[in-house]
Amino acid sequence: MNPPDFSCALELLKEIKEILLSLLSPRQNRLKNEIEEALDMELLRKEADEGILNVPHLSKYILNLITLLCAPVRDEAVQKLEDVTDPVQMLRGIFQVLGLMKMDRVNYTIQSLQPHLQEHSIQYERASFQERLNKEPGLLDHTTKWLSRAAADLSSPPTAGSDTSEASSTAASAPSEEPSPAEPLSPTMVLSQGFLNLLLWDPENEEFPETLMTDRARLQELKAQAQQLTLLASVLLVASSFSGSVLFGSPQFVDKLKRVAKSLMEEFSTRPEEAMATVSEQVSQEVHQSLKAMGLAALSSDNAESLVGQLQNIAKKENCVRSVIDQRIHLFLKCCLVLGVQRSLLDLPGGLTLIEAELAELGQKFVNLTHHNQQVFGPYYTNIIKTLIPAAPAQETKVESC
Repeated sequence: MNPPDFSCALELLKEIKEILLSLLSPRQNRLKNEIEEALDMELLRKEADEGILNVPHLSKYILNLITLLCAPVRDEAVQKLEDVTDPVQMLRGIFQVLGLMKMDRVNYTIQSLQPHLQEHSIQYERASFQERLNKEPGLLDHTTKWLSRAAADLSSPPTAGSDTSEASSTAASAPSEEPSPAEPLSPTMVLSQGFLNLLLWDPENEEFPETLMTDRARLQELKAQAQQLTLLASVLLVASSFSGSVLFGSPQFVDKLKRVAKSLMEEFSTRPEEAMATVSEQVSQEVHQSLKAMGLAALSSDNAESLVGQLQNIAKKENCVRSVIDQRIHLFLKCCLVLGVQRSLLDLPGGLTLIEAELAELGQKFVNLTHHNQQVFGPYYTNIIKTLIPAAPAQETKVESC
């Protein structure tokens, strides 16, 4: 009778041993020696040649090791392997779990190094910029103009009736109290306004802040995302005013309408009127079909015509719905810089609740970008703002992040 063929099992055991050893830290010498002894490949080959290699015993030993070394998230996968009876299938399963453990270790290493890498990146960017500034004394001219404009915007009286004006007056005084004096400008306020202004930056304006040149493309992308959300929220708000709360209380319907509107508005930047004409027809059709499917009263011909007309008008920059939504999205982003994203989401302005998830993503990207730049260029911003606001505190400016 021929002895059993252990060639496949030996190959798997060899790879498993290598992975196990790679998962150990330099201080785990005792465990390393134990593995070397238990999985001595030369000894295991001899046992295989003699037909006495005890694969189930080795598998059990390896499973115990994995239980000791793996993250809790892998416990369930290890427990499932304990029910496998075929030795080779057991080793293959172990090999797969070890592959996941290797990824866990890599991810952990990256996460643990990230603060150090980030700090190194900040120091490197600041040193590189300072080196350029030493050679080009006027390198901060555009940055100074940018912050000067932000300070001027905050010093000018707010526009009556705007969301920003309304929010400012609410924050300035409590109900039934006399309005308090205007809050003096602070470095944080100026810097926050400056970053918000970048979302309205004219692409033709070449006086972009020097400190933000490396992030100019990212800021343009965030600007485009904010504009897309303005259009999307405007479409949803107009459609909901004709459809009632029952239809827009259905997450499935809202998600479907979002997908439809997003896909049809991709060409809005180049062909706004044509894009909104297509959106209006499709949204009207979706509303009509969904009302009918839910057994609700369909739109009358007059209402359907009015819905299409109001949706088409969103293509105009001066459209009142679009203007109000745009102001509220910028107000939300301003709150994100001051309060953080999660706190800002707790009290969304009207018309934005249907795009909460999209706003959270946009807000977090915006906060991350501003926070990183503040960490790199904070000392420069502080020095500039102190010349604009003589009474400003001397401490470094700070933009809060989540």
